[in-house]
Amino acid sequence: MTTPNALTLLRIVLIPLFIGAYYLPSAWANELTTLIFALAAITDWFDGYLARRWNQLSAFGAFLDPVADKLMVAVALVFLVEAHPSAWMSIPSAIIIGREITISALREWMAELGQRATVAVSHIGKVKTSAQMLAITLLLYHEPIFTLPTDYIGFVLLYVAAVLTIWSMFVYLRAALPLLLKDGL
Repeated sequence: MTTPNALTLLRIVLIPLFIGAYYLPSAWANELTTLIFALAAITDWFDGYLARRWNQLSAFGAFLDPVADKLMVAVALVFLVEAHPSAWMSIPSAIIIGREITISALREWMAELGQRATVAVSHIGKVKTSAQMLAITLLLYHEPIFTLPTDYIGFVLLYVAAVLTIWSMFVYLRAALPLLLKDGL
């Protein structure tokens, strides 16, 4: 068990804790929920960094890391839609979740063809993930920090993440297009 894989597993273990914290009937549930999500976001960055830095890349980590990320983000976005039931929250959440499903399916299909590197994570995908994680963290917390309106900043960042989500999806689809069209439509 490598440290990067342990961090990925920790992120999966944090999901039920995140869910439980969200529904705690306590005044500090909001802070705990935000803390758990922020910890998961930090482990997401660290596991990839450490795996590359220590040359501890593994098939297990390559499989489990994106699963852990997508599960935590999807659960958090569902909670945010529940807390803010409007098109303003639902649309970017649906875009982000829909893109993750689409790209996961594309990567799986490309891997079957031996072309997984064609849809490797891009720089824009990393920027999208950063904006998305910060947006969700701020929206989960939703209390002003000093005079900073975290809800407003979180919504703006969520829309930035949604735009980057669409952009990165088109980058991946364009890279895969020759193989998608190989046998015709």
